[in-house]
Amino acid sequence: MPRAREIGIEIGVLPTGPTNSVLDVPGVGVGHTTLHRDEAPPPQGRGIARTGVTALVIAEDAYDRPLATGGAVLNGAGELTGSVGAGEWGMLETPIYLTSTMQLGRVYDSACRIELERDVRVADGVVIPVVGECDDSFLNDCRRMQVEHEDVVAAHAAALAARGASAAPDEGAVGAGTGMSCLGFKGGIGTASRVTPEGHTVAVLLLTNFGERKRLTVDGHHVGRLLPEDPDPDRAEGSCIGIVVTDAPVQSADCARLARRIGLGLARTGSTAHNGSGEIFLGVSTTRRAQELAWEGGAVVSGPGLNDLFEGVVDATEEAVLNSMLTAPTTTGRDGNTSEGLDPAVVARLLSEHARD
Repeated sequence: MPRAREIGIEIGVLPTGPTNSVLDVPGVGVGHTTLHRDEAPPPQGRGIARTGVTALVIAEDAYDRPLATGGAVLNGAGELTGSVGAGEWGMLETPIYLTSTMQLGRVYDSACRIELERDVRVADGVVIPVVGECDDSFLNDCRRMQVEHEDVVAAHAAALAARGASAAPDEGAVGAGTGMSCLGFKGGIGTASRVTPEGHTVAVLLLTNFGERKRLTVDGHHVGRLLPEDPDPDRAEGSCIGIVVTDAPVQSADCARLARRIGLGLARTGSTAHNGSGEIFLGVSTTRRAQELAWEGGAVVSGPGLNDLFEGVVDATEEAVLNSMLTAPTTTGRDGNTSEGLDPAVVARLLSEHARD
């Protein structure tokens, strides 16, 4: 399935990184465990699983040298564990995990186990892992806990292995995105990156599960109005977890400002942050270490110097939403519920027709 740029959609004017993904930030890795099985309904079996786990490793030494971080909330009907501590201390010391709402506790437990097994000092200092969730119960049977510890371990291991990859990570209906829907179509995992004139990379990773089809907007064109009506419009009450990662040395308070700009990118695609939706964001700098007076990557970027990073976040967010949809195939889940894939050929045709108007 093609990404947005492969069908001619280029958002904004800043160039992308080599993979146009969060992997363009040095040291960052993304891994998925996708759970797609069909069993008898409970109690005989586990039912229909359309869910999974996505792990984002930002720096392997984050426990020793916590990363500068800050969060923002557009609408708070959701959960991102560890975000309160991140806001108070401005620090991130674990990988970030994404999953479905009802699996959050299991993934949190496994994230703690992973940290304890990697570093015995955690038992004395403790950690509060960062785990975000969106509700995939339209496609996934949440009456059984579908995610096991081994699934989280596998996603984490895949993220470590993905660092330095020359291609973008899998997107769409993979990992935590397996059961998600976005703007009336299949959604899931999406990512994109931008490079500023100063040479800094800023990238976004999204878990998309929000919005109404009639509001779908692609590069400023109201594509959703030209498509058949959504047969399941209630899915508008969803969520979006968004992570911004940059190699620019940005302090914690400004990481929060970067995170806040994700909301502008979502709005461009048609989001109005419904009452029941959880738009929760986190920004992280890989070169600004929260407890250190010195930092990597040159002088701190702040004030007007953030403007290019702000632009990059907004544009990358818009493109990441589109990538999450265009790469996700039609998926049928529990009770025969179906989330239709957004046809790239149809989108390309509609955009071409708009260009001729």
